Amino acid sequence: MTHIQPAFDGTEIAAAAPSTARRKVDDYEAWVTEVRPVFEQIARTGQPFLCWKVAKDNDLPDPPDRDHDWGRFAATLHREGLIRTDGFGLTRDKSAVRRWRGTAAARREVAT
Repeated sequence: MTHIQPAFDGTEIAAAAPSTARRKVDDYEAWVTEVRPVFEQIARTGQPFLCWKVAKDNDLPDPPDRDHDWGRFAATLHREGLIRTDGFGLTRDKSAVRRWRGTAAARREVAT
C-alpha cells in the first residue's frame, strides 16, 4: 500500500504508508496469557527463535512495559525449563538480542 505525500513544490511523491502501531495490552498477566501459547508451541519445535521475530510473525501485542516485560517473560520461560539460550541474533536495527531454543523437556511434550 502506498501513501501519497505532497512535496513542497506541489508534486506528489509516492511513499510507503505510515506503519500501524501494534496493539498494547495494559495488564501483564493478561498479556502473558495471550502470548504464552505461541511461545510454548515454538519451544516444542526445538528450532531457534528470537522473541521479537515471533511477536512480529504472529502479530502478538506489546506488553505494558515493552522495554522490560519481554525479558521478564523470557526469563520466566527459561526458569520453568521450556527454553534455553542458543547464542545471539540481531534486531531490525542490528542490535544484539538473545536467541532461544526449546529444551528437550518442551520437545517431549509434543510426544505426549
